[in-house]
Formats: sequence, C-alpha cells, structure tokens
Amino acid sequence: MDKLAVIAVDGLVFASWLFLVSAGLSLIYGVLRILNVAHGGLFAVGAYAGASLVVAYSAAGLWPLGALLALLAAAVASGLVLGLVVERGVLRWTYGREPVMQLLVTFSVFLILEDLTKLLWGVSPYYAYQPYQLLGQARVAGIDYPVYSFLLLVVAGGTGLGLWWFVRRTRFGRLVVAVIHDPEISVAMGVNLARVYVTTFTLGAVLAALGGAFTAPMISVVPGIGVEVIVLAFAVVVVGGLGSLEGAAVGALLIGLVRAAAVHLVPVLELFTIYLVMAAVLLVRPLGLFGRIEARRI
Repeated sequence: MDKLAVIAVDGLVFASWLFLVSAGLSLIYGVLRILNVAHGGLFAVGAYAGASLVVAYSAAGLWPLGALLALLAAAVASGLVLGLVVERGVLRWTYGREPVMQLLVTFSVFLILEDLTKLLWGVSPYYAYQPYQLLGQARVAGIDYPVYSFLLLVVAGGTGLGLWWFVRRTRFGRLVVAVIHDPEISVAMGVNLARVYVTTFTLGAVLAALGGAFTAPMISVVPGIGVEVIVLAFAVVVVGGLGSLEGAAVGALLIGLVRAAAVHLVPVLELFTIYLVMAAVLLVRPLGLFGRIEARRI
C-alpha cells in the first residue's frame, strides 16, 4: 500500500508539471490550428525570467514567500510581451498558409528564442532554489517530499480550473469556442478573428512561461531546456487529442501515473514510458483520447 501511495503521489506531481507545460500548446492549436514549436522557447524564457527575478528578489532580503509571487510576475510579464510580439510580428502573416510553413516558422522562432536566452542570460546555469528550499518537506507514505512539488499540484489545478472558467463561463471564451468549431462562420457573425487569435496566443505564451517559471526552482536553468519540454508537451497533447484542454489534462495524468509506476516497478522502462503510452493510445485512438475528426476544405 505504501508503494502504491508513493506511485500515486509521484504520478500526480509529474502529471501536474506535464499539464503546466502542455496546456498552452493545446490551447493554441485548438484555436489557431498551429503546432507551435516555439512553445519550448517560451518555456525557456519563462524559466530564465523567473530564476533571475527570484535571485534578485531573494538577494534584496524581502518577504521570503514573495519569491513565489516573483515567479508568477516573471511568467506573466515575459509571456505577455513575447506572445504579443510573436503573434503580431510573425504568426499573423502565416494564417491560411500550408501547415508545413507554419511549422517551420514556429521552429525558426524557437531557434531565435534559444539564442535570445543566451544573449540575455549567458550560458552559465541559474539556480533559483530559494522557493524550493523555503517550503521545506512533508512526509508521505514514509518518504520525504519537497512541499514545492505539491505546490505544482495547486498551480496546475488552478490553471486548469481557470482555463475551464475562461472558456465555458466568459463571453470571450464562448467566442473562442465558436472560432474553434468554425472560424469562417464566426467571422460572418461579426467575431473579430484577429483579436481572438492574438489573445489566445498570448494566453498560451503566458501558460508556457508559467510552466517554465515554476519549473526553475527545481532544476538548474541552462540553455537547451526548452528542447525536451517541447517533445514532452507534444506527446501529452497527442495522447489527449490535439486542441483539447481536457485531453491535455487526462493525457498528462495517464502519462504521469504510468511513468511513476515504471520508475518504481520496472525502472529500465522509465525512459520509454511516455512514448509507449503515446503509441498504445494512437493504435486504439488515432486522433487521441479526446480528438475529433475535422472537416477540411480541399
């Protein structure tokens, strides 16, 4: 029973992190129908911005718990700026073009963001351990866990509930749903498509930066961290179904629990579990767990 409890906790913690880093990617594809490879670069910028702000905040000797607010502020600021710049400056020129072109453009933006992080922060690692250390540890099933890991559960849960409320309970969210189902009819009904696109992409960029900022205290922030993240985020949204936020949540939970079980029961399979889950789901559901068939104009 203790081992099952540990597997459940490990799986939930990893799933919460996976949802944080994949929710923005799923949201952007759902509305813009663009596979945003630049998502990994936005994650990296959020991690660097969060780490540098936390280090500066802690050095100033201010209220310790304020470091968590510094992470949030860094994520929102960097996501808002980059989301607006990338969408208005680059992506809006690719709407209606071939998906391959859009993929190459977002990959180019990813490479630019990778170089931007090196220019702004250098290549030396950043250590923003203060929030991680500050919250201490908690004992679960005989094992000490950092409380910061459980904070990820709260952040991921709050993010999921916030997105659900935004999409289902606000007027703008209903416009987003309309655009997802039929952008042409939405325009005919008077929906400002450009406004929906820029708002959605900016929100997705903030979510990517949020994942990076709250990951920063758990790792050493170094160049290249966005590469692995974009691969994992794509795996999650493919398992859940491209463009489905519910699918991203369920996909993250499924992958998190399977990976945790592999770590404790069959460690040799740990590196392959994510891709094994993806392959198994696609064999049964080629569009993902919550994917739906889309009508495309030829």
